[in-house]
Amino acid sequence: MKTIVVNPRLSIADQPALADIAGLDSAGTRCLINLRPDAEEGALGSKAEKRAAEEAGLNYRFIPVSVGELTEADVDAFREALAQSEGPVLAHCKSGMRALLLHVLVEAIDGRMALEDIEAFGESHGFDLSSAVRWLQNRAGRRPRVKAFFDPRTWSVQYVVSDPATSRCAIIDPVLDYDEKSGQTSTKNADRILAYVAAQGLTVEWILDTHPHADHFSAAFYLKQKTGAPTAIGDHVVEVQKLWKGLYNWPTLAADGSQWDRLFGDGETFSIGTLPARVMFSPGHTLASITYVIGDAAFIHDTMFMPDSGTARADFPGGSAQALFASISAILSLPDETRLFTGHDYQPGGRHVRYESTVAQQRTQNPHLAGIDKAGFVALRDARDRTLPMPKLILHALQVNVRGGRLPEPEDNGRRYLKIPLDTLEGAVW
Repeated sequence: MKTIVVNPRLSIADQPALADIAGLDSAGTRCLINLRPDAEEGALGSKAEKRAAEEAGLNYRFIPVSVGELTEADVDAFREALAQSEGPVLAHCKSGMRALLLHVLVEAIDGRMALEDIEAFGESHGFDLSSAVRWLQNRAGRRPRVKAFFDPRTWSVQYVVSDPATSRCAIIDPVLDYDEKSGQTSTKNADRILAYVAAQGLTVEWILDTHPHADHFSAAFYLKQKTGAPTAIGDHVVEVQKLWKGLYNWPTLAADGSQWDRLFGDGETFSIGTLPARVMFSPGHTLASITYVIGDAAFIHDTMFMPDSGTARADFPGGSAQALFASISAILSLPDETRLFTGHDYQPGGRHVRYESTVAQQRTQNPHLAGIDKAGFVALRDARDRTLPMPKLILHALQVNVRGGRLPEPEDNGRRYLKIPLDTLEGAVW
């Protein structure tokens, strides 16, 4: 193993052998970061490295990256791994180049390294880092700017989408925290978003939901109260309201979408500052799902996950695998370079959180889509969905989310109560 000391906190290396990993603790290393995808030629594999690291008393982080598909999530994960380590870190890939590249990206984004100094810094360590310069230049030109907030309790990704020209922004799919064991609610996720908005000097212009979520409460109403910004969702939400009004035996529920300030129809346009935005009706996961196409980005909610994770289920009440395939096909007709931001990430293989892909990547790398026609997709989706249990919060969340994130009204004792119908989702996997 060839090791290069970058600074007292970080060293980089090529692929270590298991014996090398076993000796890292005695050398003072406290954390091993593996940047190699498991399928990469010559990689030991994350499971083997993690086991060796743990046996050596090291913390271990798996951040598989490739230079050509590097995203903000990868840089954030590297920064977080360094910040959380209790001592020196060894980051490795095939040669050490990706480790050094991620280091300079963190340093440049955080203002500790100038763009014009990157290539010379790379040369001084024996690497060509021109790709880091290009990545940063491309990042500076992207519209919109996108900041993601991951909620590990529900695997949800929330977004602040902003226009650099006007500092106007939209918040997409915010989470209201809820613990089903204690019945406690919290605004921790939403307040984290508000803190970022304040720190960046942004003005919230929209609070947007892509659909009524089945796995977390929406914080849309709370954020509306805090910011005064209008809330919006797709106009087919009224069909979801009517469906769940019957399932909950809820005669007083207004099933007209009046809980939101605006209901978007398919093809409708709006703006975030100077950024054009368009709505695509994207049913299949739910009756009301929509995609927001904003500048060069599309927020695709639960149609597709990251390419290594496939596509969303279509077996909720009102769901349809046929409709989901049509919705995905429409999204994949966008330009190849369109950035796609998903609504969940389940971190397959224990990798870091990722949420951004492109149309081209999804079309060629997603195992549920590459080389699969409609009939094949429907058969795959139906077979997989029959094995999946319902989300643990579906009956809790829908009665909040069909009301735009409003909790039930307090009863005469001042407490709020959820209503859980029994034997409603018949045939669901336990």
